[in-house]
Formats: sequence, C-alpha cells, structure tokens
Amino acid sequence: MANLQGRVVAITGASRGIGAAAVRVFAAAGARVALLARSSAEIEALAAEVGHEAFAVPCDIADWQATSAAVEKIVATAGRIDVLINNAGVIEPIARLADADPAAWAQAIDINLKGVFHGMRAAVPHMRGKGGTIITVSSGAAQNALEGWSAYCSSKSGAAMLTRCAHLEEAVNRIRIMGLSPGTVATEMQDKIRESGVNPVSRLDPSAHIPADWPARALLWMCGSGADKWLGQEISLRDEAIRRAVGLHA
Repeated sequence: MANLQGRVVAITGASRGIGAAAVRVFAAAGARVALLARSSAEIEALAAEVGHEAFAVPCDIADWQATSAAVEKIVATAGRIDVLINNAGVIEPIARLADADPAAWAQAIDINLKGVFHGMRAAVPHMRGKGGTIITVSSGAAQNALEGWSAYCSSKSGAAMLTRCAHLEEAVNRIRIMGLSPGTVATEMQDKIRESGVNPVSRLDPSAHIPADWPARALLWMCGSGADKWLGQEISLRDEAIRRAVGLHA
C-alpha cells in the first residue's frame, strides 16, 4: 500500500458510501484528509471520528466557485493537496428517456461529470511540478448502456474520457491520473437501484455487492507505484489480479 504519511488527501462525496470508507482508510494510512460534501454535519462528525487532523470542507462540487474555494481552503489549511479522489456521484434520475425530468437529468450531469471537471480544474494548478494523484471513481455504466440510467451512463462515460484527457495533458507535470471501476458496492445507492426495479442491476442479490472498504482500499493502493501501468486508464475491481494486488479476498 502507498505510504500517505504527511500527505493531504481531498475526497469528494465523503459523507457516506465509498467516500466515507475512503476517509477512514486514508486517515488510517497516515494522510491528513479533507472531507468534501454538501452535508456539513455528517462530514464534520466523520472528521472528528477519524482524527489525524482530518477536516471538513462543506462543498457542492456541481458549483465551480464552491469547488474552487474549497480547494483553496484545503491548501490554506494544510499547505498542499497531494491526492484528489473524485468520488461524489448520484444515480438519480432512474427513468427512461421519455419520462426523465430534464432538470434532474441535468443535475446528474452537473454532479457526475462537471463535478469531476471542477475538482480537477481546481486541484491541478496546485499539483503541477510538485506531483500528485487524481483518481475518478467510475462505473461499469461508463462502458455499458443500461435501461433507465441514461443520465448516469452518459455522465460516467464522460467522466472516464475526461480522466483520459487530463492524463494526456498533465502526465508531463508529474500528476498521476486514472480511474477506478469498483463494480456494484453495498451502499445507499444500491438501495435506490433496487427500489427502482429498473434493469437487471436492480435485481441483483445483495450478496453480489462488495463492501465499501474494498474500493476504498483500492484507491489507497492506486496512490502507489504499483498502479502506475494503469495511468490514464481505468482499473476494474472485477479483475481478480487487481483484487489480489490490493489484498482483497475474492
């Protein structure tokens, strides 16, 4: 696993699910974690729980000004930003195209795609020449069309291409950029998917979902040199070789 002692790690969507699990994993690895989410009370409580000088930065990553200000606050508070985990995302609206609410559809794009851009755009200038790692939490939906998930699939596909573009532009500046496709994870999002009853994913048995700490541990591993051959690409936790490298049990 990567040694994050003394490093500053920003995690978006840090209040629950993969984000909250990543906060705990990175803090345990010695990192100082900045927790970003709209729910200030939840991230403040989690920051207090994990310690290691973790701190909450309430932020709506769909808003560029808010995201830019949040990253500036992280640098002002901790002196640097070494890792950005673009984790925040929403599954809604789960609806067929003909029935989808246009405002809800646009909001998903704002969070899942524009939010990734906002995080990168704010963090990259602070990493240039110093080195850093940016990881986007992706999904199999980035590559596979699913009924009722047009907003989610489209936004995740866009974020995957954005990650590739960022790597193309910033590798020369010593910034490591890649994505993680975790598969189905036992989080609140899966509850919403199951309740929708739309497409085969909603009918998966809960036992098929991996625990949230698995992708969290993979994100930590990806901050080390063992993941360097995947720079600019997506790592899939469905790959047994990756699970073994991370130290996860099949």
